[in-house]
Parts: sequence; C-alpha cells; structure tokens
Amino acid sequence: MSDSETTTTVSTTAPPPEDDSSATDTKKQARNVISFSIWPLTQRTRDAVITRLIETLSTTSLLSKRYGTVPHEESLEVSRRIEEEAFSVATALASSEDDGLEVVQLYSKEISKRMLETVKARAGPNANSGKSATETVSADMTPTSAVSEEFSSSVETEAA
Repeated sequence: MSDSETTTTVSTTAPPPEDDSSATDTKKQARNVISFSIWPLTQRTRDAVITRLIETLSTTSLLSKRYGTVPHEESLEVSRRIEEEAFSVATALASSEDDGLEVVQLYSKEISKRMLETVKARAGPNANSGKSATETVSADMTPTSAVSEEFSSSVETEAA
C-alpha cells in the first residue's frame, strides 16, 4: 500500500506518577489509537480498475457472452467514464470516520452497475436472444450478480 492509502495515527501519554489519584483515568487515555483507511484509492489502483474494466468489456467474459464485446478503442473511453463516475459517487458519500471498506464496496457496486447499463444499452433489445441465464451462469445467480461479483472481487483485491 502506498502512503496515500494508509493513514496511521498513534497517540500515547506518559504514565502518571504512582501517587496520582486519577491514575485510572490516565491509563484509559494512554491506549494507543491506530486507524487505517483504504479510501481514497491511489491513482495506481484506479488505473488498475480501468485496465480491468477495459479487459472485461473488450474480451471474452461472462458479460460479453451475454451482451457482446465492446471494441477496444470504445472500451478505453467507456471504462474511464465509468470509473470516474463511480469514484465521484463514492467520494461524495465517504465520511472521514469510515475505514474506507464500505466506500470501496460502494465504488465497486457503482462500477458494476454502470458497466452493465453500458453493455445493455449497446446490445439493444436483442440482448436476451442468446443463451439463457442458467446456460451462461449457474442456476442460483443472475448474469448481473455473477458479473458484479466477479468484478467486485477484483476491485476489492486491487484496493487491498
């Protein structure tokens, strides 16, 4: 992890004199406080997400089997737009008290949602004429959840 991904705060106080009547209160204050945050993502991580998006959109994947592939040049532009929009939404909802995990999960869901909207719009009304959902993915998963799960795990892995 880079410095901008991890924030560490350590605070300690000196031990009180043994004859101090407030020794119990001071001991509670003397605890070390360490916090880690994975949000905001570094540019390197965001670039890795864009690269993964390009790959998912322009090569054979669960998504392309259902909706078709996006030409490489078009996937470059679309992937950058999807990532930027998802990052903006996640940043707007992030709070300084979070460790960032919830924000990364939101970011990942936003990317998956926008990616599916994009390929569905490109495919048009004939998108459902191919294989059924049970032929493409296991019977207990819809194509949307399978692609979302596949992409989300790769985004969360990159962020960690």
